[in-house]
Amino acid sequence: MEPSILTTAEAAEMLRTPVGTLRYWRHQGTGPKSFKLGAKKVAYMREDVEAWLKEQYEAGDCE
Repeated sequence: MEPSILTTAEAAEMLRTPVGTLRYWRHQGTGPKSFKLGAKKVAYMREDVEAWLKEQYEAGDCE
């Protein structure tokens, strides 16, 4: 069973994008929903990453 809480590295791997890009998206407020896990750790819910990816696909900006 795959974990439902992802680290930044795991979310980046799932999206096939560099960790730095995912951090930039978070800073810009354009990436998948994230949350603080403790004082410093950033985490993602698998469902949120999948939903964001589906939204990007459905937007179809790159045809």
